[in-house]
Amino acid sequence: MKDQSKMFFFLSFIPAMAYWFLEENYSIRIAALGGVGLAVIEIILEKLIIKKVHKISVFNFVLIVFLGSLSFIGDDGIWFKLQPCLTGLTMGGAMTYFSYKGKGLVFEFAQEMGMNQGPIQAFVLPLMEKHLAYFMVGYGAFMGGVSFMATTSTWLFFKTVGFYISAFVFFLIEMVFIRTRVIKTFGS
Repeated sequence: MKDQSKMFFFLSFIPAMAYWFLEENYSIRIAALGGVGLAVIEIILEKLIIKKVHKISVFNFVLIVFLGSLSFIGDDGIWFKLQPCLTGLTMGGAMTYFSYKGKGLVFEFAQEMGMNQGPIQAFVLPLMEKHLAYFMVGYGAFMGGVSFMATTSTWLFFKTVGFYISAFVFFLIEMVFIRTRVIKTFGS
């Protein structure tokens, strides 16, 4: 399972890296076609290697095909580069919606993993979900700005490694915040 997670991690970089390389060396239209083509290959490899295609992968695939088509038709790479912006805004919005409807996505994920739903988890999971939704919306908005104002190289960094660095920092801060709130609410 751990090897599959690593493979999924690296597969997710393929379309963005291809787009960056092709945009640097060829026209926007070729870059858009290359990014879309490699998104197709990414989905196929995910199915072959991991034996499953994640819902977020399907969503991103559809988004890449749609935005890549707009980039090709309009001969403007901004459309392709808006994918992480729209993914972040959609994921953050969905997390907010589902958490207000009752059971959030983090709660369902915890249940799938077999986590106990004691009083601390019932306290922590909704709080964590709300903060994660804010992070996703914020990062999506940030990526929208990067798409319009930065180079494709900068966009590639924040689409790939930069996202994981930001998420790591977010989760470190979140762990400290949650721990502080749990101690304050439930005692040490």
